[in-house]
Formats: sequence, structure tokens, C-alpha cells
Amino acid sequence: MLDGARRRLRRLRRRARALERRRSRDARHWLAETSNLTHASVLLFVPLLIGFVTLLSNELQVLSFLLFPPLASGTYTLFADPEGRYANPWTFVGGMSLGAFCGWAAIEFTALLTGPSASAGVATPGGLWEVHAWAAALAIFLAGALTWVLDLELPSAFSTALLVLLTDPGRFVSVAGITVSTSVVYVATVALSASVVAGAFAVWRHEFYERRARYLYSTTQADDHVLVPMRGETGDATAMFGARVAAAHDAGKVVLLDVVDDDAIDAAERRLLEEGDAEGGDSAEGDGRERAERRAADEAAADLERCAARIETRVGVPCEVVVAVESGITVTSLLDAARDTNCDLVVTALERDPDGTPTRFLRELFRSDIDAIAFDSKTERTDWKRVMVPVRAAGQLAHAMVDYGQRLAGKVGTVSVCTCIGDERSRRTAESMLANLTETSDARCETRVSRASLDEFIERNESHYDLVVFGAHDYGSRFAVSQAFEWAEETETDAAVVHTR
Repeated sequence: MLDGARRRLRRLRRRARALERRRSRDARHWLAETSNLTHASVLLFVPLLIGFVTLLSNELQVLSFLLFPPLASGTYTLFADPEGRYANPWTFVGGMSLGAFCGWAAIEFTALLTGPSASAGVATPGGLWEVHAWAAALAIFLAGALTWVLDLELPSAFSTALLVLLTDPGRFVSVAGITVSTSVVYVATVALSASVVAGAFAVWRHEFYERRARYLYSTTQADDHVLVPMRGETGDATAMFGARVAAAHDAGKVVLLDVVDDDAIDAAERRLLEEGDAEGGDSAEGDGRERAERRAADEAAADLERCAARIETRVGVPCEVVVAVESGITVTSLLDAARDTNCDLVVTALERDPDGTPTRFLRELFRSDIDAIAFDSKTERTDWKRVMVPVRAAGQLAHAMVDYGQRLAGKVGTVSVCTCIGDERSRRTAESMLANLTETSDARCETRVSRASLDEFIERNESHYDLVVFGAHDYGSRFAVSQAFEWAEETETDAAVVHTR
């Protein structure tokens, strides 16, 4: 009874760990979409930064609460669109500070004409706040003119230019032993608070956002140890493809895996008998079988070594060979070999059954928890410099596809990331999505948006490329998996179908 309880407890622990890993993977995939990442950053950093500035104002007791509305909107503008027109720390600080300065200048100029009391904001008997109209107009004019001339245009600049009019220039406070008007204090605190926010944004954008591929997209840092099961007639071409993928990383390596099955052992046993091997022919059946098994394993290893030598010579990536004696390569044995050789990516030939559907081995591999690429070699090419990557939506899979295309194209090749839309209203969204996908890439990338269907687009353009990279799933859709294999079969150029865990 106690043993049964322990077994149930272990099962519950395994399920809990599996659920935790699944949730962590789902969260990473969700954040892999740039729009989700920026929204999450807005929800996290805008409240924290505004809270910090509020705490600072409470401690110093010189910061006006009038600062916070433009500061909050400006902070949102920075984090919501890190690559946008206004996402410049210097523009942010300069625009907000210049806007506040223009408001202060409008107060002083109006005071010269109408007197100090008329230029300042005053509370009316009804409880409303009244601001001099000419001061407001002048503040906006100066803010618009100066930010335009100095290239510091910022929406929040107009807010700070107006809000400073609500301060009383005739009221003075002591700061560090110096007596200054509240309007001057407002201008200084705008510059100080904006600098704090801009500094935090600059660190976030440089250390995380621009390097988000390193933290969020697992393929950009992993998938450099590639396991290639030598299956089918295109095994050598598949091995070269896997080597090109691995060679993009300094720590890359390729492991070639072959299996000696019963058919290979039977063939080796027949060859031993034909060669007149007296020891093999006269020994007991079991001993002869063992010799044939060793002979088949040695022949398979020799073939793998020759292939490995070609890969190391042409690609320059370390190559290992593994020969197993089994009834055949199964997904289970393949995953065991991947763990034993510390491989995190499987590159295999795209095999099909007689009816044209992917083989059972391939379907099971693409349902496993390891990254995989099924390569369909049609041209016997061993170098791929022009790569087309058609995508439907941003996400972990799309980034993986672009990453593999970048690895294959290298610094001298070109990766064309494409998508198809149904109407022109979707074009701007599609262009933004493609820009987010390619901006983390170091390769020469181009983006293309087409009104044609994906089938038509690929058919018209595939001849201009060496390789077309398809995604094997789209949010778990089995239809998308089968569709990817159908597209790969219909293309006349080399094709690859990518699966990410």
C-alpha cells in the first residue's frame, strides 16, 4: 500500500513538472511575438517607472504631480513602439524638457505684457482652473516651432508646455538652499524624470529587446548539435544540409547515425559465405551471425566516415559517427541517440509513403519534443544561398524558420521572408509583422507581401530560390502540418519543413 502511494506521488510529480514545462514553453512562444512582448513590457515597466517617479516626488516634495500625465503617456510611447518614430531617448528627454521650457517662457513673456498675476493659472470661485489664453497659445506655438526646428517633435512636449501654465511663477520654493520659482522647478523636474525613464528604456531596448532572439527564440542559441539519421537515397545530401545548419554556430557539430538492421546483417552474412570465409562458414550459427553483425557494422561505419570526411572538408564542422544494431530506426531510438550525443536538432530526409503522405516515422518525429527539420532534396544541391521563408504569423516557429534560413544563406546569401494577404487593408500589419521577424537577423533579409495565394506565390517565385522553408504547424493545427508537406512535395526546388518543440 505504501509503495502504491509512492508511485502515485511520483506520477503526480512528473505530471506537475510536465505541466510546468508546457506552461513555460507556451509563455515563451507567446512572448516570441513582438507585439505581445511590447505589450507585456508596457504593463510591467510603465507602472514601475511611474511608481518610482512618484516615490521620488514624495521624498523630495518638489516634483509636481502635473508632471505625471505627460510622463506616463511618453513612457507608453517608448515601450509600446521601440522602433518607432518617437522611440529615441534623446528626443524623449529633449522634447519633454523643451516643451516645459516653452511653457515657462510663455508665462514669463505674458507676464511682461499683462503682469505676473494675469499670466499664471488661478482657481476660479467655481473650483475650476483658469489659464491665460494668450499664454496657452504662445506655449503651444513655441513648442511646435522649436521641437520642429530642433527635430525633437514629441506629442508629450505639448502636454508639458500646457501643464507648466498651471504652476504659479510668483511662488518660490527652496531647493538645496537655492530659492527658485515653482515654474523653474517644474521644468527641471521634467528633464530629470524624463532622463530616468529614457535611461531605463535605453537599457531595456539595448540589453533585452534588441537581443530578444537570444532569450526567447531557442533556435538562435541552441540547435547547433545536429543529429542526422542516414535514411533513404538522399542521406548524403541531408547530412550536408544538417552540416550547413550546424556550421553557423561556433560550437556546432554533426552526428551521423546509421542502423544495422536484420537485412544488412543477412547481406553481410551472405557476403561472408560467398567470400569463402572458412571460420564464418564452419562456425556455429550464432557465431557466424555475430561475425556478420560486426561486418555489417564495420561497413556502415566506413560509409559514415567517408561522408563525415567530406562534410568536414567542405563545411569545416566537426562530424561524429554512430552505428547502432537494431531492427530499424524508430523515433524512440532516435531520441535516445540524440540525448546520448547531446544533440538538440534532428535533420532527416523527407520520406513519403506510396500514397504521398509522410511516413509514420516522420509523423511521430514531428510530434516529439525535439526540434526537427525534414529536408526534401530535389536538385542535389549542397549549398543554399537564396532562401525563401513563407510565414503566416509571427511566433516561435516563424523565428525558427528565419533563423535556419539565415544559417544556410550566411552573410553573402539572401533570405526572403514572405507572407500573403487577402486585401490591402492587411498590408501594413503584414509588413510590420515581417519587419519584426527580420530585424533580429544578421543576414541580408528582404520582405515581400503578396496579394496572391501562397500556392500561387510559391509557384511563380520558387525558381529564383535554392530552398523554400515551410513551417510544420500553426498553433497546433494538424491541417497546417499536412499542408506544409504538400507544399514541400509540390515545389520543384529543394524544400525543408521545420518543427519546433
